[in-house]
Amino acid sequence: MKWLVRGLLAVLALVVLLAAAGLVYRQRALPTTEGRLQAGGLRAALTIERDAHGIPTIRAASLQDAWFGLGFAHAQDRLWQLETHKRIASGRLAEAFGANALEADKFLRALGVRRSAERQWQQASPDVRGMLEAYSAGINAFIAEHLAARPPEFVLLGLQPQAWSPLDSLGWSTMMAWDLGANWGSELLRLKLALLMPTERIAQLLPPYPGETPLATQDYAGLYRRLGISADKPAPGATAGLALPWQPESAVEGAGSNNWVVAGTRSRTGSPLLANDPHLKLSAPALWYFARLEAPGLKVAGATMPGLPLVVLGQNEHVAWGFTNTAPDVQDLYLERINTADAPGTKQRYETPDGWAQFEQFAETIRVKGQPDVAFNARQSRHGPVISDAGGAVAGLVGIDPEGPAAPGYALALRWTALDADASATLDAGLAFNRARSVDEFIAASAQYVAPMQNMVVADAERIAMVAAGRVPLRRPDNDLRGLAPAPGWDARYDWAGFVAASETPRERDPARGWIATANQRVHGPQYPHYITSEWAPPYRQQRIEQLLAARPLHSVESLAAIQADVFSAATQRLLPLLQRAKSPHALAAAAQHELKGFEGTMTAERAAPLIFWAWARQLTHGVFSDDVGPVLLERQLASRGFRDALEGVLERDDTGWCDDQRTPVVETCAGQSDAAFTRALDELQALQGPDVTQWRWGQAHTARSEHRPFSRVAGLAPWFELRTPVGGDTYTVNVSRVGLRPDATTGELYLDEHGPSLRAIYDLGDRAKSRFMHSSGQSGLALSNDYRNFVERWSRNEYLPVWGDGRAGRVLTLVPR
Repeated sequence: MKWLVRGLLAVLALVVLLAAAGLVYRQRALPTTEGRLQAGGLRAALTIERDAHGIPTIRAASLQDAWFGLGFAHAQDRLWQLETHKRIASGRLAEAFGANALEADKFLRALGVRRSAERQWQQASPDVRGMLEAYSAGINAFIAEHLAARPPEFVLLGLQPQAWSPLDSLGWSTMMAWDLGANWGSELLRLKLALLMPTERIAQLLPPYPGETPLATQDYAGLYRRLGISADKPAPGATAGLALPWQPESAVEGAGSNNWVVAGTRSRTGSPLLANDPHLKLSAPALWYFARLEAPGLKVAGATMPGLPLVVLGQNEHVAWGFTNTAPDVQDLYLERINTADAPGTKQRYETPDGWAQFEQFAETIRVKGQPDVAFNARQSRHGPVISDAGGAVAGLVGIDPEGPAAPGYALALRWTALDADASATLDAGLAFNRARSVDEFIAASAQYVAPMQNMVVADAERIAMVAAGRVPLRRPDNDLRGLAPAPGWDARYDWAGFVAASETPRERDPARGWIATANQRVHGPQYPHYITSEWAPPYRQQRIEQLLAARPLHSVESLAAIQADVFSAATQRLLPLLQRAKSPHALAAAAQHELKGFEGTMTAERAAPLIFWAWARQLTHGVFSDDVGPVLLERQLASRGFRDALEGVLERDDTGWCDDQRTPVVETCAGQSDAAFTRALDELQALQGPDVTQWRWGQAHTARSEHRPFSRVAGLAPWFELRTPVGGDTYTVNVSRVGLRPDATTGELYLDEHGPSLRAIYDLGDRAKSRFMHSSGQSGLALSNDYRNFVERWSRNEYLPVWGDGRAGRVLTLVPR
């Protein structure tokens, strides 16, 4: 008996000891937010005052020290996020996460983001250099002098924080441009589809913007056949060999962003109001970090981004601004033809309009955790980085193995504006936005902006405007591929012919209607002379925003907040009648149709009808398209574009050519496919939420998940690090919550929302005290902190915090030079 008592006491002592160690670790890991600290690299004393929500106000005696203070605060609260940003931009994920990240590192090394950052640093202006150096010094002062205990991610992965450099900021700026402007995936998708179907059929699967006709292009499917381009693909239905490579962080389609600005003539206060909610991948912590900066010549508040020393979206003493993605076609893929006469294994020459040229070569070494280093050779053509050097599916698609023996084939190179050596001018523009004193100054500053191209709405106390700012390539009139599909790199007609003048991008000032709204729709009229893109998002959100703006003569902060919370999905209107006519022998069919009665498309979390609609739409998409494109490629697309606009067109045309399943001997009709999809959807939902249809809930399946890197992929750690909350809405509502239509890779869940309003903000230009904002997680990136998840419920309820604080005294940390 004594041994049992002693054993229990030993276990109890161990538990107490571990609990005490945990408390000590937590106390040491949390940053010091009160008192006085010395910091090397600081010029004069500054204060960081955090309010009750963890939002800092940084007051400094100079701009340089303000950037230093922001870097210090970012490092205190978001050190692991900074580490992941650094590793992504430099292609150094595998040394932290192991061999599973090797494919991503190869792609990032082939893309050459770090090499591009080095070129951009050489051309950066003195202002940008000084800003990035001061910001980096602030991060590094915290790491070197005041990091008492590493955040848990570092401890669990056995990593030490890395010093930050200006190149890391430039690299992360490029990666955000990648996230918001990576239309190369659409070109690669067309190349893959060209191996399965003719060009005319691809135009139906990827239809043009509503009201427009497909761009006139050459038969690129025939072109690729003539060039002998093929993939080692099995028969339709098993296209695993055609998977896309490592993907950008978030797709734009259907989940871009909203912004609008209301003139004083349409405002209850007589001054303009501006609203913005950028839709990006939800992450834990959020991509955004709220801050207020005060220094001589600078007083600005809003959303900063760890890794960059600026308020990206916000308000200063004179103007407020907000962005949505223009999603321009600023990337072109080029097939570079390899000289087969070169010695085996070299593949150094490729064809140009002037003969054969040598690739630039870059020897890279990729460190892999727990495994030997991997040597990697990256190349660059006259167009840009050779992304097929990453190997895998891209290389196989064009018939080349960069690590194998010489063989006839092609390399795939990328031309992209954000890799240009002068792209650091985007940060010059950002600095000018933070200090702009009027709408005119803001628009003038936007001429420096390179990438990612954004629809920027801006207001001062008197005026409102929109400018689509960013560098847009000009394509020659005889470019018969229009940038839609990979082009022969040896043919000069496919080279870019310069750029649209910065003064000629789409813009609008003080319209008579009294507002400007953008939601990734086409932002120019039919007479606009330049080609921006052919892949605008469907205009459902923009039309709904304008409908609600027109519904009342005068607006307030509260009415704009109601618009941001709107969950009516206009996209249901084209498909809903077909669902409501669907027939099924399923035992739950009558109950499901009862739930659909009176459903007009309002996607509230508490209703069953939105869940029934989306389950049916998903099953119908599979039924109509999987035989044509194969289930693997279809599942990949269901994670982003989903062929939704194509499905609407097929059903409205009653197009049996698509609705017929080629794998069966009978001829399926579109109505038959709808009925069958309804039955399959009911089977799915019965298994998911039980046999009582009245208890089905959209929000139970449609959960907003803010992913944590990397612990969302570790079952035992995910509940501690990722953030979840039920939400309404869908891919096409103003209050966007994009519907994930393929099973989650880790949990198998359907209908997860992982892209949404990463930030909501409303700015009052007449009374800054009424300006408000909210993001999707909490200010801290430390899961141990009370500020890690304290915004989640407020965000899900569409609540806000004051942009400029509530005037109450907070925790004050004073930094003084060492």
